[in-house]
Amino acid sequence: MRNFVIVGHKATTEPNFSLEDIPGTSGRLDILCRSVTAAFVISHGIRKDVCVYLVLLGGDVTKTIRLQGETLRHLNPDERTTAALLKKALAVPATLEWAMSTSGIFVRTGGLAQVLDDLKAARLIYLREDGADIRELVPGALAEDAAFILGDHTGMTPEEETMISGAGAEVVSLGPTSLHADHCIVVMNWFLDIHA
Repeated sequence: MRNFVIVGHKATTEPNFSLEDIPGTSGRLDILCRSVTAAFVISHGIRKDVCVYLVLLGGDVTKTIRLQGETLRHLNPDERTTAALLKKALAVPATLEWAMSTSGIFVRTGGLAQVLDDLKAARLIYLREDGADIRELVPGALAEDAAFILGDHTGMTPEEETMISGAGAEVVSLGPTSLHADHCIVVMNWFLDIHA
């Protein structure tokens, strides 16, 4: 399973944003929407072996949305449709337990610490510009059960860096140039596809 964890530091945890102005009303949930599309959408289909965790920190209560490719339905390649699916998930009363919103989409309270705990059996890879070159890793080990951790446009906080390091994540680089999270996901899927 390929897991992608994206932390949205300002992304809203409430469903009251406008689908007509996603970037301006949702705390940049548009960044996470593009990441979802990059993780799942292929020509005429959806990747079934992918799971995405969106950690939303832009509200009074931190929430996480999980999207599972094997049961995910109604995902189209446009940002607005993805935002509408996330809006539905945020309208579901969230507790510490996963609650299903629509097929393949779940929500709960909690943030990065809980996601890292969920993924403790996976190989944790924190994508950052100053990490080890991705080409030096053994691709076969990545393909089995890996979790790739990415920040949004603000980067990770020092506390998050400590948490990620404490979970045993390897710091890996896709190159010295800072890329958008969705671009990193496309590159990782490509890398894993050619080494499958």
